[in-house]
Amino acid sequence: MSKDKTNPEEETIKDQVEDILDDAIEEAENNKEKSNSSEGKTEELSEEEQLKADLEKEKDKFLRLFAEFENYKRRTSKERVEMFKTANQDVMTAMLPVLDDFDRALNEIKKAKDKNLLKGVELIHNKFRETLRSKGLEVMKIKEGDDFDADLHEAITQIPAPSDKLKGKIVDVVEKGYKLGDRIIRYPKVVTGK
Repeated sequence: MSKDKTNPEEETIKDQVEDILDDAIEEAENNKEKSNSSEGKTEELSEEEQLKADLEKEKDKFLRLFAEFENYKRRTSKERVEMFKTANQDVMTAMLPVLDDFDRALNEIKKAKDKNLLKGVELIHNKFRETLRSKGLEVMKIKEGDDFDADLHEAITQIPAPSDKLKGKIVDVVEKGYKLGDRIIRYPKVVTGK
C-alpha cells in the first residue's frame, strides 16, 4: 500500500506508539542520570530495581497500546467487509422497480397466449433475476396467512379479514420485499386483516 493511501487513524496510532517509545527511552536515560547523580544518597529501591520497575511500566503501556491497535485493525477490517457486502445496495435498490416491471410484464404476456414472446421474456427475466441473486439479492418469503411483523413488513392498509384465521395476519402481498445479505433494502408492502 502506498504512503498516501494509508489510513489517517492508523498513522495517528503509529505516531502514538512512537511517542510512547521515545518517552520511555528518554525517561530511562533521565532515570539513569538521576541515579548516577544520587549514588551517594540512600534510596528505598536500588538503581537496578528502579530501572526494572520503570521498564515494566513502559512494557505495560506498550502492550496496552499494541492491544488497542490490534482491536482497531480488527474493527476496521470487519467494517470494511460489511461495506463490501452492501456496497452495491444503491444499484440494487434502483434495479428493484425494473424487476417489478418484469414481473408485471410476464403476468400480462401469459394472458396473451403468445408462446414465443413468453419464452423470450422469461429467459431475459430469469437471467436478470439470477444476476441480481448472484450479487446477494434475496426475495423475502412472505405469503398469505403469515403473521404480521412490523419490524419486517410494511402495512399499507387493513381490510376486514375474509376469515377469522386471517385476523391480524397478512391477507395480501402488494409488493415483494428484498434483502441484500442480512440487511433489508426494501420492506414488503402488505395488506393485513382486522
